[in-house]
Amino acid sequence: MSILEQLASAHNRRDEDLNQQLAQTLVSRTDEAVQEDIQELVDNLKSKNANIRHNCIKVLYEVGYIKPALIDIYVSEFVSILSHKDNRMVWGGMTTLGSITSNKPHEVWSHVDTIIKTTANGSVITQDWGIRVLATLSATKQDYSDYVYPFMLEFLSQCKPKDVPRHAESILIGTSTTEKKEALKQVLEKHIPDLNPSQTKRVLKVLKQL
Repeated sequence: MSILEQLASAHNRRDEDLNQQLAQTLVSRTDEAVQEDIQELVDNLKSKNANIRHNCIKVLYEVGYIKPALIDIYVSEFVSILSHKDNRMVWGGMTTLGSITSNKPHEVWSHVDTIIKTTANGSVITQDWGIRVLATLSATKQDYSDYVYPFMLEFLSQCKPKDVPRHAESILIGTSTTEKKEALKQVLEKHIPDLNPSQTKRVLKVLKQL
């Protein structure tokens, strides 16, 4: 049975249960043919059928959450869909990159400008995962950090109060030098008067770790 026949769309299902089950099956397999099935999913990210491509990216990032090594050779393919007109594919692509950046930071780094641009202009989910990708790169190499950190700080400074805690938590992992810690601290302290108690608690926890 083709991997496409196992997608939710092949069974006229709108829920994601079958896709999640398929991802679980893929990560549990040890046969060599599993990579052929992964390749077929990647190839169909370009499908003209929106349901198929949506299902494929869903399965791929679910696989990435659990076993990123199965999909981490496809950095370029995932980056290529960041410019897709279909927003579902854009945030799906960024989510998938988020799951594999720790495995392939240097390969992802070669597309850093595209990732920054997509993060700046993206939907909420795209931005969430874009910041995580950039923070992971920042934690990988000092040169990477010096390049992406100003963008992350500016992005954080412009955040709505409700978004500040989770972005601060992401950026924290890419904050290593004393200078960067102080810069992040200043941005967060400016936000505190606008935060509610639960948001403040999370931000104070980040500040404490700085």
